[in-house]
Amino acid sequence: MTEQTPTPTAPKGQELAPEQFAEMANRIEAEVGRFIVGQHQLVRQTIISLIAGSHALLEGVPGLGKTMLVRTMADALDLGFSRIQFTPDLMPADIVGTNIIIEEGGERRFRFQQGPIFSNLVLADEINRATPKTQSALLEAMQEHRVTVAKQQYTLSEPFFVLATQNPLEMEGTYPLPEAQLDRFFFKIDVPFPSEEDLIAIMDRTTGVETPTVGKAATGADVLGMQRLARDVPIASHVMAYAIRLLRGTHPETERVPEIVKAYVRYGASPRGAQAIVLGAKIHALLDGRFNVAYGDVQAVAPPALRHRIILNFEGEAEGISTDSVVRAIIAETPTEPAE
Repeated sequence: MTEQTPTPTAPKGQELAPEQFAEMANRIEAEVGRFIVGQHQLVRQTIISLIAGSHALLEGVPGLGKTMLVRTMADALDLGFSRIQFTPDLMPADIVGTNIIIEEGGERRFRFQQGPIFSNLVLADEINRATPKTQSALLEAMQEHRVTVAKQQYTLSEPFFVLATQNPLEMEGTYPLPEAQLDRFFFKIDVPFPSEEDLIAIMDRTTGVETPTVGKAATGADVLGMQRLARDVPIASHVMAYAIRLLRGTHPETERVPEIVKAYVRYGASPRGAQAIVLGAKIHALLDGRFNVAYGDVQAVAPPALRHRIILNFEGEAEGISTDSVVRAIIAETPTEPAE
C-alpha cells in the first residue's frame, strides 16, 4: 500500500549563514510542533537526521505518533513525499518499481514504472512487518541513492531521506531488521510514551473541532544548503578523538572499556557510528547557535547514533540488558581527555 505526492525538482543548495541555519531549523520545529505535542528530543533528532542527508529509524509501540511525525515533517518541508505501508505480502517491486509492457505505434516495448521510493521524503511505515527480502530492497536506495531494476540503474532525486517506523521486536507479526540495514540508519530514535501533561494536550487537539495546519518552513534548496553548511562546521582534533574513543568503547576487545561492554557486548559499532556521531554533533552545535563542536554535542548524539549498532551477546539478551544502558556507561566512563 503506497501513497505518493509529486517530487519537486530541488535546485542546488544555497549558501546559508549559521544564523539563517538556526532560524530555519527553528521554523521547522515550530511548524512540526503544531501537530506533535512535546517530544522535543524526538523532533530534534529527526531534524538532525534530515539535515545530515541520511535516514532515521523511529521505534515505539503503536499509537505514539510516529507516522504523524513523519507526515508533519513532510508537510513542513516543500519536498516530494511518499508513504509505503510495509506488510508481509509487500514485494520489492512494490517499492522500487518495475518494467511494464506498453503499446506505442503498434509496437510493444518495456517502460520502467517508478515505485514510491522515487521521492524526496519516504515514510517506510512499520518496516519490520515486511519480510527480510522486501526490507533488503531498501538497502541500495538508502546507501547509494539509486536503484537497479533489470540491470538498469536509476538515480533518485535529491534530497532523499527514508524515515522508517517500527514496533518493538517483541510485538507479534514482526521481523528483525538485518544488521546491515540497521547500520544504514543514521539514527535510531526511541519514541517515548507522552507525559500526563502532554496527553492532556493531545486529547485537546485530537478530540476538538479545530484542526491545526502546518505551513511550509523550508524548501529542497534550503535543506541542501543546511546540509552543506553542517559539513563545513569545524571540529577540533581532541573532540574528534573523543568521538572515536566513544566508538571504540563499544568494542569489548578494546582496552579500558566499561565492564558492561566486556560482559554483555558481542560486536561493537561500525565506523558509520563514528560518522553519525561527528556529523550529528556538528548539526547539534549549529542548532544550538554555535559554529564549533563541543564535548556536549558529541554526548548528546551518541545514544541515537550507537544504540542500533551494538550487538549484545547471549548473556546480555538473557539478562535484559539494553544497548542504551551500554551507551550510557560508555559516555560516563570515557574521559574527555585521553588516558596517559
